Amino acid sequence: MRADRLVATLLFMQTRGRVTAAEVAAELEVSVATARRDLEALSTAGVPVYPQPGRHGGWSLVGGARTDLSGLSAAEARALFLLAGPTAVSAEAKAALRKLLQALPAPFRTEAEAAAGATLVDPAGWGERAKQPPEVVGLLQEAVVRRHRIRFTYRSPGRGDRGAAGATGGDDERVADPWGVVDKGDVYYLVAGTAKGRRTFRVDRMSAVTATGETFGRPADFDLDTAWGQVVGEVEGMRSRTWATLLIADRFVWVLRDHFGRHCEVLETLADGRARVRVGAPEARDIARTLSGWGAAVEVLDPPSVRAELGRIGAELVHLYPAAPPA
Repeated sequence: MRADRLVATLLFMQTRGRVTAAEVAAELEVSVATARRDLEALSTAGVPVYPQPGRHGGWSLVGGARTDLSGLSAAEARALFLLAGPTAVSAEAKAALRKLLQALPAPFRTEAEAAAGATLVDPAGWGERAKQPPEVVGLLQEAVVRRHRIRFTYRSPGRGDRGAAGATGGDDERVADPWGVVDKGDVYYLVAGTAKGRRTFRVDRMSAVTATGETFGRPADFDLDTAWGQVVGEVEGMRSRTWATLLIADRFVWVLRDHFGRHCEVLETLADGRARVRVGAPEARDIARTLSGWGAAVEVLDPPSVRAELGRIGAELVHLYPAAPPA
């Protein structure tokens, strides 16, 4: 769009002081004739841009005039580029950061540019391929921005597979007002308004997503961070319906934290070097399955249901793999 080019041209002039039409054309990847027309349009519109003829001439801002489009402090600019730089992978995102960088006051620019390249994000785990967002995510984000109501088919989780949407059943057609998209550990969710109130849908269970042609108004008091915090609280509550208290060597507590995440609490460290720890999961069998590989290194104190499940797993293993007679 021409408006975008005019802004980019102005920002480019601010960083260079004096430019030629050829330099603007090379920077914005347009023809020299187009660049010259844009420069003339800025001057005609009242922007203090004027040409200087001659061998060393060009186009300049009168008196070094500036248009600060950012309004950011040095700390804010650095924080923004540290956050946005590693995630700017699309051409549009990179172009936006480049324009913002050019809009910053000169003293801020060096640190902001360094911040943008200070971190590299590699989303793939060891031995994994990089995961790409489902194509439908872009469509949903567009619907959120443009306030377009959508229709889709939703595969509700089956029994024992309750998701953030909190519903069970089969496939059915839904109509919803998309309020926000959440990326949680490479699993995407849609927070939306429906005839039954706010609902959360796993994007990988959505199909045949289309816009209905209707627009909607998002509630004025809606805040995506707050809404998602409530969803997380509800789901994590379901994920920790059963709790067990156990003893383990203190040096291995970090492994339990890795397994159970936020559902791992250290109650106390004992004089013998062991820690009394509380862990949570949906059911007793989930806790037992995680702890069974530890053998005698973990002692479960309570509840009886987890101890019984560990005993059952142990008995099955002894039956399947009887101890070999001593040599």
